[in-house]
Amino acid sequence: MSVWQPSAPCTPGACIEAAGSATAVPRAVLRMAAVVTLVLAGVVLSPLGGRIPAELVKRWCRWIVRAAGVQVRITGTTAPTGGLLLVANHISWLDIPLLAAVRPARMLAKSDIRDWPVAGPLAARGGALFIDRNRLRALPETVARIADALREGQAVGVFPEGSTWCGRAQGTFRRAVFQAALDAGVPVQPVRLHYRIAGGTASTAPAFIGEDSLLASVWRVVSARGLVAEVEVRDAIAPGSHPDRRSLARAAQPGTTVQADWIHAALVA
Repeated sequence: MSVWQPSAPCTPGACIEAAGSATAVPRAVLRMAAVVTLVLAGVVLSPLGGRIPAELVKRWCRWIVRAAGVQVRITGTTAPTGGLLLVANHISWLDIPLLAAVRPARMLAKSDIRDWPVAGPLAARGGALFIDRNRLRALPETVARIADALREGQAVGVFPEGSTWCGRAQGTFRRAVFQAALDAGVPVQPVRLHYRIAGGTASTAPAFIGEDSLLASVWRVVSARGLVAEVEVRDAIAPGSHPDRRSLARAAQPGTTVQADWIHAALVA
C-alpha cells in the first residue's frame, strides 16, 4: 500500500461466501467466452472514440454484464450532460461497465492496468486517465488532468474509496478527486452499486478483493446463478452547493461507512 492509497481489510477467504447455486460448467464457459468477445469488440471499435453514440456504448456495457449472467437493474435519475464527475463505491470489475451504463466516461485507473491483457488496451483506447498510486507527487497533476477533462465537457468516472470492498461494508470516499469537480465547476453524480441474489439476499460473489485474481473473480461470476447488479443513480450534486472537497465527498458517500478494524473483526470472527 502506498502512503495515500487506502487498503480494504476484505479478503477472498474472509469475505467471499461459499458457492451456493451454481450454473453448469458448459454454460459458465459460454458466458466467459461471450464476455471476452464483447470486450474484444470494444478494443477493436475503441479507436472510433466519440463517434460511437453514447446510447450504444451504454447498451454494450449492459451486454457485458448480462453476458456474464448478471441481471442489471438501474434506478434513479438520469445523469446530466456536460462535464460530470461520476463517483461510486467499488466492489467488482463489473462496476466499470455498470458505471459506464449510467453515462459513458473516462475512467480513472491505476497505472498497472495498462499491462493487463485485453482490459489494458481497452482502457487506454477508451481514454482512461492513468495514475501512479505509488507516487504521492503525482496526485496534484492527476487532479489537474481530471479538472481539464471536466472543463472540456467530458464525464470522468472515479471510485473514490481507492480500493475494492466486499460489498458487506464500504470504505470512506477520499477527498482529492472531488477537488477536480470544484476547480472545474461541474456537478458530481453519486452512484451506489450493490449485488444480490435474485431472491434478495446480498452477495459477495462478484467482489474482486485482496489477492484475488481477475480470472478467479470472473469465473466466480459466470459460474454463479441468479446474480443481480443494482445500480442506484442518486440526484446529482450541483456545483457550488458545497464549499470544500471534504463536505462534497461526504455528501456523495453512499450510505454509512464502517471502520476497517471493526469490519475485519466481524468478518473473521
